Amino acid sequence: MTDTRNADLTFGATDYLVYLAAKDTASPVGFADPGTGWTNLGWVTTEGGLFKLEEETKDIEAAGSLEPIRTLMTKSTKSVQVTFLEGLNPLVRALYDNVSVDALEPTTDIATYAMPDQPSDLRYAFIFDTIDNGKRMRLYMPNGKVVERGDEQPQTADVMPVQLTFKFYKGASNAAAVKRSIKYGGIDVSGFFPA
Repeated sequence: MTDTRNADLTFGATDYLVYLAAKDTASPVGFADPGTGWTNLGWVTTEGGLFKLEEETKDIEAAGSLEPIRTLMTKSTKSVQVTFLEGLNPLVRALYDNVSVDALEPTTDIATYAMPDQPSDLRYAFIFDTIDNGKRMRLYMPNGKVVERGDEQPQTADVMPVQLTFKFYKGASNAAAVKRSIKYGGIDVSGFFPA
């Protein structure tokens, strides 16, 4: 057996970037920086993002068997939780308050808007880039929305964080809810794949 351990394959994020665009906007090719139509959502905490996969199954039981005879996958959801540091960033604020970003455009330095009584179904495309020097991971979601919001607490001891949880759905033409890309940064990983 070949020892394939390689410390260069460890991954410690040195930066975490979140981008937003109109729903079903195509992902940039490879690891190109997002271009026209994509906007960076600003600084995030050093914790970066928390990607969650939640799956539910149902066991089918039958007489004559002490074990389930079949297991059905009944649910599989994907989400990312991020805490943003720019509490006045218009895009972050619009996502938190569940309003169109147009509502935050100031007139004479002031923006005033009504927060919706019933949640709006505002959906966007998202990119979550994690960077470790030459190594990168990218999550691209063509159709996502904010489904949970952390408590808002303006304070004097620290900046006001804005915590958002994004949930992802299939995109146009039934495109995958999440697409992951990995850039190995020149590390030889050929030993992991049979010749």
